[in-house]
Amino acid sequence: MDQFVSTFTNKIDTKGRVSVPASFRTVLAKDGLDGIYCYPSLDAPALDAGGQRLIDKINHLVEDLAPYSDERDQLATALFGTSEILTIDQDGRTILSERLREHAGITSHITFVGLGEKFQLWEPERFDKHLAESRNKVRDLRKLLGAGRRGSGGPEGARE
Repeated sequence: MDQFVSTFTNKIDTKGRVSVPASFRTVLAKDGLDGIYCYPSLDAPALDAGGQRLIDKINHLVEDLAPYSDERDQLATALFGTSEILTIDQDGRTILSERLREHAGITSHITFVGLGEKFQLWEPERFDKHLAESRNKVRDLRKLLGAGRRGSGGPEGARE
């Protein structure tokens, strides 16, 4: 599979290292980036992360804006200027910088959340709250769209 899926919570050891889920390492290796491209999320107290596909997607977003425009410079600054390439050691562990950990409020544990082409890193309790809010929003959206009812145009079988 070439997508980041599932959720994993891992402990940060005394040296500040955390094990990257094996399935995420497999996707990163297939993606052709030797490490993890990581930056503070623009709209959540979390970190966005991924491999070469994420970098390519951001490049396309930036390139679609007018050269030398304020918007282009601001997007590039927000996404490239705050990014880090995290290395993964031979045991599958990485270390987050203090700046990244501080943005996400990460202290002793990290929750890795697969989002398809990218993944996020969260402080576990913050993620639990985010997940509850997300599920509520999806339920409201399903009600609005009438999802799961025959003839409604909504996806069949999308029930809990």
